[in-house]
Amino acid sequence: MNEIAIVLLIVLPVVALLAGVFFGYLFGIRRGERSTSEKVQKELEASRSTAKDILERADREAKDLKKNALLDAKEEIQKWREEIERELKKDRDENKKFEERLDKREEYVNTREEQISSKEESLNHREELVLQNKMEVEAILGKQKEMLMSISNLSPDEAREIVLNETSKQYEHDLAQMFKEIKTGYEEEAERRAQWVVATAIQRYAADYVNEGTVSTVALPSDDMKGRIIGREGRNIRAFEKATGTDLIIDDTPEVVVVSCFNTVRREIARITLEKLIADGRIHPAHIEDMYEKAKSDVIRVIKEEGQRAVFETGVRGIDHELLKLLGRLRFRTSFGQNVLEHSIEVARLAGLMASELELNADRAKRGGLLHDIGKAVDHEVEGSHAVIGGELAKRYGERADIINMIQYHHGEVEATCPESVIIAAADALSAARPGARRETLDIYIKRLQQLEEIANSHDSVEKSYAIQAGRELRIIVLPDKIDDMMADKLAYDVSKEVEAKMEYPGQVKVTVIREKRSIAYAR
Repeated sequence: MNEIAIVLLIVLPVVALLAGVFFGYLFGIRRGERSTSEKVQKELEASRSTAKDILERADREAKDLKKNALLDAKEEIQKWREEIERELKKDRDENKKFEERLDKREEYVNTREEQISSKEESLNHREELVLQNKMEVEAILGKQKEMLMSISNLSPDEAREIVLNETSKQYEHDLAQMFKEIKTGYEEEAERRAQWVVATAIQRYAADYVNEGTVSTVALPSDDMKGRIIGREGRNIRAFEKATGTDLIIDDTPEVVVVSCFNTVRREIARITLEKLIADGRIHPAHIEDMYEKAKSDVIRVIKEEGQRAVFETGVRGIDHELLKLLGRLRFRTSFGQNVLEHSIEVARLAGLMASELELNADRAKRGGLLHDIGKAVDHEVEGSHAVIGGELAKRYGERADIINMIQYHHGEVEATCPESVIIAAADALSAARPGARRETLDIYIKRLQQLEEIANSHDSVEKSYAIQAGRELRIIVLPDKIDDMMADKLAYDVSKEVEAKMEYPGQVKVTVIREKRSIAYAR
């Protein structure tokens, strides 16, 4: 860029000079009359002199500009050179530092390799020592084992069995101690809370302890009525059994006829039919069918009324019409002598009270309690347990999943999905376990007591056992020299779990382990 400026400074004066001469010449031509050759000559000389001066001045200025431009270029080159040298120096310094770090890293790696090699040698040496020591220890143990066998006269298997037995006893004792501590810590608060809830529920719900079962016998005014019921060549009794679907048992029992049928509703219809026939006095096949239809209508009406009464007494709303009919049928169903409908109402009320005490959904608990035995209405007609059948019926008629779980859980056949399910199971056991709630045959009662005592006597260290309070409590007397207090707690727990697994019983069974030490001395 500086060279262009120098050229311009040289060329422009020359161009200006030439332009002046040209214009002067033109001016001289126009005014040629007034000019002379001398004047032109003077002007030309003056112009040459001026042009010469201009050229000299331009040359000086061009030299000065060239000199300044060279100086500036040198300075710029010097700056670039210094900057490049600084960058190179910086790169050299960084490379030097990087080389130093690499040298240190290499030195560290070499040191670690030496250390690892040294440790490897040390480990190899130690391994040799360990193997040598192991061989020496095995040799010493072999000698000691031979000495022990010669001293004790025991084989290795016998000695191992003794050690294992001692270890098992020690472990069992520690386990019993841990069990006692955990049991004491967790059960105290749970028992207090459970007692409070159950006691409050029982106190708030005071039901009459009355067994109400369906009657399967019909009283006769006289034994002459038996012949009329049988009819000529048995036509009346055959017509009766065919119409009602029941068996009519007429034996030597005075003034009593027994109606037998597995279906409680059909048995109730047959009973009412027979009572109507006896009251009317006319007994023949056509009249039997008329009375059967009337008795059937009466029972259907009673079923509907009983279902409505159950939901009214418990305050449960929105139950399907078909479920109401099934509830009403429970009026003619008994379990161990306990009326199932009354039992369901009682369970609903107890469950609602306990749910209120625990700040749970009382309405949902009452609904599940009322429907928990609904499967017993059809369990003679459908295969399966009444809990599973009841859950399927509830699902069919639009009940929620939590209500279905309450029905199916109350005998532990499925897992509980809500706390109300556990409450239903507790209320069911409470209703069945209260005094006078159920009847059992003598054979079943005796077998249960014997089985309780057999379970207790099957354990070691048990001296005697007694099933008392109608099988509600099992008392176990143990040998005090063979068992301590902690092991007594464990024995009570083990027996209770075995009773739960092997037996079926209403309510709960209390297992009490008694351990006492008696010291006797005689003064003579």
